[in-house]
Amino acid sequence: MKSGLLANVLKFVFFLSVGGVILYLVYQDQNAAYLEQCAIDGIPEADCNLLDKVWNDIKNADYFWVGMVLLVYTISNISRTERWLMLIHPLNYRPRRLNAFFTIMLGYFANLGLPRMGEVVRAGVFSQYENIPPEKVMGTVVTDRIVDFLSFFIVIGSAFLIEFDTLWQFVQEQRAAAQPATSGGLTAWDVAFRVAGALALLATTLGIIFFKKIRQTNLFKKLAGIVRGFAEGIQTIRQLDNPLLFIFHSLIIWVMYFLMTYLGTFAFEPTAGLGLSAALVIFTAGTLGMVIPVPGGMGAYHALVIAACILYGVSGNDAFSFANILFFSVTIGANILLGLFAMVFLPAYNKNYKPATAP
Repeated sequence: MKSGLLANVLKFVFFLSVGGVILYLVYQDQNAAYLEQCAIDGIPEADCNLLDKVWNDIKNADYFWVGMVLLVYTISNISRTERWLMLIHPLNYRPRRLNAFFTIMLGYFANLGLPRMGEVVRAGVFSQYENIPPEKVMGTVVTDRIVDFLSFFIVIGSAFLIEFDTLWQFVQEQRAAAQPATSGGLTAWDVAFRVAGALALLATTLGIIFFKKIRQTNLFKKLAGIVRGFAEGIQTIRQLDNPLLFIFHSLIIWVMYFLMTYLGTFAFEPTAGLGLSAALVIFTAGTLGMVIPVPGGMGAYHALVIAACILYGVSGNDAFSFANILFFSVTIGANILLGLFAMVFLPAYNKNYKPATAP
């Protein structure tokens, strides 16, 4: 028990440190540029502080538009709740909507501590309150995320169709920035992929060699049962009562995500005139940043949003402020507050709840 707790603490510290280092490097880069601009403008270095600028920008943001960002974020999570329930219903369970909604929010809160931990927390807590086997719930959560993954590819494709020249320039610049080559002309990415491929081949070979012995163990039989339940949860997408409604909710989720960025541009004067196409590119870049395994996308989100904003003529320092306005509005205004509320609400809401079991 203590070793498990220690492992989780170490993971939390590690991933938080990674996110913090990325954010610090982004800050250092933007601070150097800010000091250079101050020197050009004749402003003394003592009066030139990027953190003060960011704080003033956050204080002076238009909070009507910040509120609109939080509103469409909430709408996206209502649709995510409905879509998730559509995946659970084929398992012959009829869970409470509020349990689904607040375990989703609890999952986002958990992601701020450990990347991808949110899916595990969401499935585990929901399984506990609704008395559904956790492996089946996890299967539906994975399906939910697979649909998101495919949806994001559609978003990327749409962004490239609409803003091909700008996005291609963005990809080339980011690729060039991440190209410190190793000896022999191989990039760090080349080495990483080759090592990963070799490890995968080794694991597959060992699995084939020892499969007959492994399958006879009790542990394997137990894991096989979990995998069957997990697969049952994944396959619910083939048994939807209303596939068109499922697609509709998927569309709502991603349109609302895009609107979070687009409406957010109006909250900050330097980004207020960017328009729909620019917002789509910034949204695509920011979403890529959220995929990187650091707490809540911290640092990675900032770096990519800044890079995308610069493509549309926003200064790096203003882009840094904009990224912080969006990031911390959603992180504090929704994920932390609703996550903490869920921790109090769910036990009280389910105190005397006895979910019906599947036939």
